[in-house]
Amino acid sequence: MAKQVLFALSILLVFLFDSITTLAQPAAAPALPATPPIPVAKPPIPVAKPPTPVATPPTPVATPPTPSAKSPSGLPAKAPAQPVQVPVQKGPTDVVKILEKAKGYSVFIRLLKSTGLAGQLHGQLNNSNVGFTIFAPTDGAFSSLKAGTINSLSDLQKTQLIQYHILNTVVTLSNFQTLSNPVPTEAGDTSEGAFPLNVTTAGNQVNISTGLVNATLGGTIYSDNQLVMYRVDSVLLPLDIFVPKTKKAAAPAATLAKPNGTADAADSPSGADAAGVGTDDGAAKVDHSGAVSLSWRETLLSIGISLVAFIVTKAT
Repeated sequence: MAKQVLFALSILLVFLFDSITTLAQPAAAPALPATPPIPVAKPPIPVAKPPTPVATPPTPVATPPTPSAKSPSGLPAKAPAQPVQVPVQKGPTDVVKILEKAKGYSVFIRLLKSTGLAGQLHGQLNNSNVGFTIFAPTDGAFSSLKAGTINSLSDLQKTQLIQYHILNTVVTLSNFQTLSNPVPTEAGDTSEGAFPLNVTTAGNQVNISTGLVNATLGGTIYSDNQLVMYRVDSVLLPLDIFVPKTKKAAAPAATLAKPNGTADAADSPSGADAAGVGTDDGAAKVDHSGAVSLSWRETLLSIGISLVAFIVTKAT
């Protein structure tokens, strides 16, 4: 029995020793593959970028209108003069043809012809170096006048009126500010009663004053180095034609006192004139006094002859 128990313990010890030895040995490393695996390139993970902001045009801000230049009268300035309406002519310069091409100046053309100024301008522009600046009123400017205004003028006044719209020099828009007032016209010089103009400028605006009319220069009708023509929407009326100055009445002639209380011929009931020429009664008075003087002379002459005869008789 004891041998059996001893044999079983031996077998148990052998089993336990083998188990402990097996557990104490290190585990074999796994065999590596012959070729290392090639790493597969993975695409980078896209990073979400913020969207690019789209440039939006700025919201237009309403800006207040720039205040325009004001004329001396306080009215807002008009737009600058427009470009030239009629191109430079080929051949002789003809004011009438230029105005006909521009259209709307029929009354001014008629007055230029009737006064003879159209022919004078044509001759001077084409036969001399003289230059002119013309302010041409439109037909609307003439129609705004009181009815009969132009027809009531004499031929001389019509000529002066048209000459009043002409300067005897070339004045471009940029040169108006260099003019000195008053500005002489073809109607006369700068002296009083000689039809001068007054010109003021405010930026590109040119204002013309006659003392009776204030006009603003409009578009340029024609321009070359010898002639410039501008449109005006008002007829330039000179004071000396449409508001003539009243002449002072002449002072009455001094009356001399008549001797012996004799009345002046103008006050006499006989109706003598202011120059002292008598009527028929006065003439009769003068003849009567002359006759009296003559009779006294004849009497004295007779007495003298009688005395001489008496003395001669006594002497003999």
